Amino acid sequence: MNDGRIVIARPFGVPVDVTPTWFLVAALITYGFAPTVERTVPGIGDWRYAVSLAFALLLYLSVLVHELTHTVVALQAGLPVRRISLHLLGGVSEIERPANTAGREAGIAAAGPAVSLAIAAVAFGVGELLEPGTVARLLARGLMVSNLVVGVFNLLPGLPLDGGRVLSAGVWRITGRRHLGTVVAAWLGRGVAVVVLMLPFALSARTGGRLDLVDVVWGALLGAFIWVGATQSLQQAGLQQRLPALSARRLTRRAIPVPASLPLSEALRQAHEAGARGMVVVSSGGDPVGLVVESAVRATPVDRRPWVPVGDLSRRLETGHQVVADLEGEELVHALTAQPASEYLVVEANGDIYGVLATSDVERALTAGPAARQSS
Repeated sequence: MNDGRIVIARPFGVPVDVTPTWFLVAALITYGFAPTVERTVPGIGDWRYAVSLAFALLLYLSVLVHELTHTVVALQAGLPVRRISLHLLGGVSEIERPANTAGREAGIAAAGPAVSLAIAAVAFGVGELLEPGTVARLLARGLMVSNLVVGVFNLLPGLPLDGGRVLSAGVWRITGRRHLGTVVAAWLGRGVAVVVLMLPFALSARTGGRLDLVDVVWGALLGAFIWVGATQSLQQAGLQQRLPALSARRLTRRAIPVPASLPLSEALRQAHEAGARGMVVVSSGGDPVGLVVESAVRATPVDRRPWVPVGDLSRRLETGHQVVADLEGEELVHALTAQPASEYLVVEANGDIYGVLATSDVERALTAGPAARQSS
């Protein structure tokens, strides 16, 4: 369990978890669907809640199949998937990085809704074979309607919905600009959010009926979900625009090699003379074994620095905390996010030390745009 999440399975090695909100929605579906069960299957009594719970479980099972389809297609495209999460409004597959072509991006996005619509079609066919007024037919019809709604809703042309991802990929394919595709689909997503929010009010006004509070709440939740996702996509578009200018070589700080026993004051003096802003702890044979942590250096009082060896302020160098100086753009970001750290050793292709890359410098470059660069 992590942050309230409960891992229930690991298909294809990808953890599937449910959040606490899932249990709330499952309970609401069980309670809300029970009257329909009682009307459709007269005399069922208190068993209506068991049937209603079965419908809730089948619904989320179909949502899981929807997300698993995204996951399988992504894995086949060589894209790692962090996890699948079932939550208040359905589910999400957390794919660690975007596809490298518009076609793959569209294929991953379209796979989920396609499966939902296929489930709806199968459920309809099965329901037609079953006797009216039975629990089995009711569940088949409920599964058909719910998957039809899930499939159609996810195909709406706005991020963060699957239809928005397909649209974004289409614009990317036509224009050759991934950033533009994301912007177009994100703004349409904001429009979809407003429509979803206002839909209960519009339907009530058109039919002259009473405004249903439950519809208003669901409309607000879905609208807020889409709006927030679209806004995050716009922010991501800004990063996409800046990524090509991101370069490990340009952002790397010049670093000097220092033995672990060297006092911090002397190490800082040598770094200042060399015009370096980073320090790499090396073994007696000159091999890099650690990185001096900048925050630890700043936290050490000046009067203590002659007595503190730099080895005490260093972090052991892990394999994933070393990057090649030629990394740029998305490849650089993926390398850093795969093994999060505050500093990374940057080396040339032949293994020679080039310098130290601070995560804070990368974050500043992404925030400030292509013009922001760190002098080496």
